[in-house]
Amino acid sequence: MKIIAVGMNYVAHNEELHAGMARPQEPVIFLKPDSALLKDGKPFFLPDFSHEMHYETELVVRISRLGKNIAERFAHRYYDAVTVGIDFTARDLQRRFREAGNPWELSKGFDGSAVIGTWVPVEYFRHMQNIRFHLDIDGQTVQRGCTCDMLFTVDQIIAYVSRFMTLKMGDLLYTGTPVGVGPVSIGQHLQGYLEGERVLDFYIR
Repeated sequence: MKIIAVGMNYVAHNEELHAGMARPQEPVIFLKPDSALLKDGKPFFLPDFSHEMHYETELVVRISRLGKNIAERFAHRYYDAVTVGIDFTARDLQRRFREAGNPWELSKGFDGSAVIGTWVPVEYFRHMQNIRFHLDIDGQTVQRGCTCDMLFTVDQIIAYVSRFMTLKMGDLLYTGTPVGVGPVSIGQHLQGYLEGERVLDFYIR
C-alpha cells in the first residue's frame, strides 16, 4: 500500500507557505510509507524530534483498481471512496532540510503522520470537484477547503501519477491542503468533516 501525497495544490496555501514561488505546472508529488498511517481514531503522539508540528487537512481518495498510464477521462473509475485526512508535517525539520537543499521526506513520512478518517463512498457526492471539508480543533474551525479550488483535479493527479508508478487497490491519495495550516499541541481534540459529516476524530497526546 502506497500513500501518495500532493503538495502546493491550492493557490492560497501556496501564498501562505511558498510566497514568491511560481505556480506548479504539474502536480508536486511525494510519498509516505505505510508506517505513517494512523487510523481508527487513535491518538497522535507528538514526536520528540520536532518542536513545530503542523496539521494539514486534506481530502483523501482511496484507489480501488489496479491501473497504469490511466487516461484522465477514465480516472474516475479507479477510486471508490473519500475521507478527510491529516498530513502532519514537522515544519522545523522541513525548513531545515530545504534550506540545506536536501530531501525533506523525514519531515512528512514519520510514523503516524498520515491520519485517516472514515471512508465515504464517492456516490454520496454529486461532483468530486465540489466537495467541502473542514477541520475543528477543540470545537473551533481552523481550516476550510473545497476541491473546487484545487490547481490539479483528482482525475488529473491520478492520470499524472500513473504515468510513473502503478496504482494498486488500497493505495491512498492525499490531494493537498488549503490555506490555514497551523501548529498542534498536547491535549487538543481534532475533528474533520466532509460536507458537515464528521469523519475524523482524534486527540493529540
